[in-house]
Amino acid sequence: MATSKRYYVTTPIYYVNDVPHIGHAYTTLACDVLARFKRLDGFDVKFLSGTDEHGQKVEKSATEKDIDPQTFTDSVSQNFRDLLGTMNFSTDDFIRTTEERHKISVQALWKRLLDAGEIYLGSYSGWYAVRDEAFYGEGELITDKDGNKTAPSGAAVEWVEEPSYFFKLSSWQDKLLKFYDDNPDFIAPKSRRNEVTSFVSGGLMDLSVSRTTFKWGIPVPGDDEHIMYVWLDALTNYITAVGFPETETGEYATYWPADLHMVGKDILRFHAVYWPAFLMAAGLEPPKRVFAHGWWTNEGQKISKSLGNVIDPIELVETYGLDQVRYFLLREVPFGNDGDFSRKALIGRMNGELANDLGNLSQRVLSMVNKNCEGAVPRHGEFSDADNVMLGAAHGLLNSVREHIDAQSFNEAIETIWLVIRASNAYVDAQAPWKLKKEDPARMETVLYVLAETIRHIAVMLQSFMPQTMERMLDQLAISPEHRSFEFLGSEHALVSGTELPKPEGVFPRFVEEEEGA
Repeated sequence: MATSKRYYVTTPIYYVNDVPHIGHAYTTLACDVLARFKRLDGFDVKFLSGTDEHGQKVEKSATEKDIDPQTFTDSVSQNFRDLLGTMNFSTDDFIRTTEERHKISVQALWKRLLDAGEIYLGSYSGWYAVRDEAFYGEGELITDKDGNKTAPSGAAVEWVEEPSYFFKLSSWQDKLLKFYDDNPDFIAPKSRRNEVTSFVSGGLMDLSVSRTTFKWGIPVPGDDEHIMYVWLDALTNYITAVGFPETETGEYATYWPADLHMVGKDILRFHAVYWPAFLMAAGLEPPKRVFAHGWWTNEGQKISKSLGNVIDPIELVETYGLDQVRYFLLREVPFGNDGDFSRKALIGRMNGELANDLGNLSQRVLSMVNKNCEGAVPRHGEFSDADNVMLGAAHGLLNSVREHIDAQSFNEAIETIWLVIRASNAYVDAQAPWKLKKEDPARMETVLYVLAETIRHIAVMLQSFMPQTMERMLDQLAISPEHRSFEFLGSEHALVSGTELPKPEGVFPRFVEEEEGA
């Protein structure tokens, strides 16, 4: 489909020193909903994810397992690729920083920075956290009661002294602040924007962008003694995936600058400070927006390996169902805030909103249609004021939901749809089609038509969040796959009376916990 509307959305590339957990699933899910929504809204979308495979941490982990780093990264990267299928993520590309296309891209960026006079050779002495792959100034460190220094993240730091190339980050302070002023939507949510501008206003030091004390990385062009700092390497993935260093044609010309980089709040500084500075210094456009979401706790506790409370998204899907988990993660907490994961809350949403509100609405309406309208879309007479209010609410969904999606307010987008679901349930109760069956069968058909048409809109709008179950719901309305995009919303594409419908089946069963010992 040829379209002038383009949308490029990226997850961070996930560090292969870990197994996929709820945080990885959460970030990619948000991007997946955006990508699916934009496709339904007529956009030509590119949705990128991948793995970050270089650095000291990876080299160390591979050594501990007595295997070479490439074999180690091949194995762990596959776990992240497998998660895409488990969660039904619709990525268009999966990038690995060990790929040849990425090496070419990063080295080309380095040469542009060097030619622009933005990189110089010096020596680095300072504090480095291997776990964070980050350098920290003395003033940023935390000293415990025993006098040990740690990074603000709690990671151990070590004193490093070695030759290093530096990027002239200090000269970008005023330019970055101007860029933030000129582009107020570049960093979201607003609280994170304040955090970044405060950090930059406090003064920037030149950034060490190469290492010599280990070898697992991309060599600096023309100086093989150095490998590139892992964050310069990793961030470049976003342009590698659109064909950089080719910028005049192909995907770079089509999709860059990216519309949205989705990241966790812990890596915002790299994306909102270093990355735009690297790009502008190389004469390239920065992305349009970086959104930093919050973290999950587990039943009120911080999630950590040592506590043994890491949430496995695959186990959640196997226990509760894929679309139920997708729905809960974006429904429960305002996106951008921290949130607490609770199985009780998940089951509450499943049974209250999915089974009772939406599942029951669809099942009882379509069962009445099947039983009383010869298993076909009902005929309708003139619409009453109540009918027009109900249809108007359904027809008005797209503009409201689109606004929330563009602001990454996923829970608000869902709530907007739920207002119509609740109104539909109230409309059923007020119109009482089971009574009309005896008193006014023609009116009963009109009421059921209004409800079926409303359910069509609800199901189309919820496809981004719950693609599999909404596919089944739309199948039950006999909507052909090519008529499920937003282009077919509204009265001009309404259900056609007399269209034969399949026998309805429930799509959201209630979840009943097994009793212990049962």
